[in-house]
Amino acid sequence: MELKDLEIFQLVAEKGTVTEVAKELNYVQSNVTSRIQKLEAELNTPLFHRHRRGMTLTPEGKKLLFYSEKILKLTAEMKKAIQDQNEPMGKLEIGTVETVYHLPAILSSYIKKYKNVELSLFTGVTESLEKEVLNHKLDGAFVTKTDFHPDLEVHDVFDEELVLISDQRERTPEELIDEPFLCFSTGCGYRARLEQWYKDQNAAPQKIMEFGTLETILRGVSMGLGVSFVPRSAVSHLEQRGEIRCHRLPEQYSKVKTVFIRRKDAYLTATMEKFIDTIEESRKFILNNVSSGK
Repeated sequence: MELKDLEIFQLVAEKGTVTEVAKELNYVQSNVTSRIQKLEAELNTPLFHRHRRGMTLTPEGKKLLFYSEKILKLTAEMKKAIQDQNEPMGKLEIGTVETVYHLPAILSSYIKKYKNVELSLFTGVTESLEKEVLNHKLDGAFVTKTDFHPDLEVHDVFDEELVLISDQRERTPEELIDEPFLCFSTGCGYRARLEQWYKDQNAAPQKIMEFGTLETILRGVSMGLGVSFVPRSAVSHLEQRGEIRCHRLPEQYSKVKTVFIRRKDAYLTATMEKFIDTIEESRKFILNNVSSGK
């Protein structure tokens, strides 16, 4: 059994068709098909159900997928451990929620120091990013602190104050309860906090409108489309310009921590170690600025 066979098997399981896999790998379809057939012959069992719409895993195929993911992950970590050097290099795939105000400073500091690292950034909500890290799809992620899976290691980044935001008209938070709620998809930590506030007020949003970007949400709020719940740091400039109003809610809803998560069992490369060091340096710098009033 070759590792390449397992890689192709995983891609077919993910894509559902030999055609897509052959196109992605720049292989002829017969090559992909023969690799799958070779695996099935070696294991003496069908791994896929073939049908008009493509291919789906059999129960035996699902078992192989579970083990093949572990094998390929361990293989990748083995290569990292052997090839690892003191100087950070290679790929680093990081996820983040949309509202990490200090993230550009962290990334800028890291990239300027370690020019041989190819850093990719992916956005999402806390719940989905946690899954991506757990499933080895991301090396780590900046998310809102919650009750994480025990396989995750958590590094504090900084504290945030969430504020209820509306257009510039003067109203109380209670008067905003009936306004449409503009938010990210389910799984967003900020959304969960405001939904809890609604619940404790014996109320519910009359209308929930989901958006994919923070910019669209803020624009919608400033135009009077509804309200949202975001970190104050992300909207202070809009408040100063008079485009929105910020409304404080009790601390149990408004105080949150932004943290960086990674798998505990993942090999700590020099690339990741220096990234965590950069987060800690940035965290201390931010705390010093806050305490000095800068």
